[in-house]
Amino acid sequence: MSQSFPSLADIRAAHERIQPFVHRTPILSSTAINEIAGCEIFFKCENFQKVGAFKARGAANAVMKMTDEQKSKGVATHSSGNHAAALARAAKVAGIPAYIVMPSNAPEIKKKAVKGYGGEIIECEPNLKARETTLEEVVKKTGATFIPPYDYMDVIEGQATCALELIEEQADLDVILAPVGGGGLLGGTALAAHYLNPNIEVIGCEPKGADDAFQSFYAGKLIPQSGPNTIADGLLTSLGFLNFELIKTHVSAIHLATDPQIIEAMRLIYERMKIVIEPSCAVPLAALLADQDSFSGKKVGIILSGGNVDLGKLPF
Repeated sequence: MSQSFPSLADIRAAHERIQPFVHRTPILSSTAINEIAGCEIFFKCENFQKVGAFKARGAANAVMKMTDEQKSKGVATHSSGNHAAALARAAKVAGIPAYIVMPSNAPEIKKKAVKGYGGEIIECEPNLKARETTLEEVVKKTGATFIPPYDYMDVIEGQATCALELIEEQADLDVILAPVGGGGLLGGTALAAHYLNPNIEVIGCEPKGADDAFQSFYAGKLIPQSGPNTIADGLLTSLGFLNFELIKTHVSAIHLATDPQIIEAMRLIYERMKIVIEPSCAVPLAALLADQDSFSGKKVGIILSGGNVDLGKLPF
């Protein structure tokens, strides 16, 4: 493995560094869901995290690792979702400016969150090229440090702290399921599991309508996302290069779920666990229920990635 990837000591140091700025989220289980699934599931509830998503970890770690000179000019990123809010909040805590490039069609709830944390939103056309060129202009004008949403070592290191907590509390897991979009959470999870207990299988879970990680994993080369179409709006992005390297080495499979399966799993969690999750968050449970035989009788950790959903637009 490349020396440039964070070590276990790096991940532990990140965990220590972000302590004052994030929650240690609870691990919940549901007897009813266990019976339906035919296995024992431990849900790591990052939907209860600051900013409502695991992204608070990576953003806080990246900001805290910046030099004073970098901090004085602030941070910038492009994101339509949880990373935008997470970076705006991390910047606010550090007392520095945050410039967030967001596509014009980003969910209103996510724009509100960024503004609420004092981030300055710069809107652009809803395509990757527009996001990247607008960000370049912002960085040029402000001198701010670009903190990418997922393909960035300090962010991956921060996201790895989630699985670190899960495995420390539930050491006897057979498998961990995590959603995959850009791959920061899955890459970090795979790295933490590799260090702490290499016997734990790590599986990425992805919507069928945005399956670039699935395609890339089984082709052995990075295949960019094209025309994604899924209710899981947090997983529309292309898999990152660094994360693909981690996933190729330490992830054992990628499983898919259809939108109807994702909606069913989302509803099941609302009804049985009485907690709010967003569609992207339901993908691992959906993938598990679609392939129950693979998990029969096992102890399964599932990372519930976030709970930022527009309650006026629930799919059920």
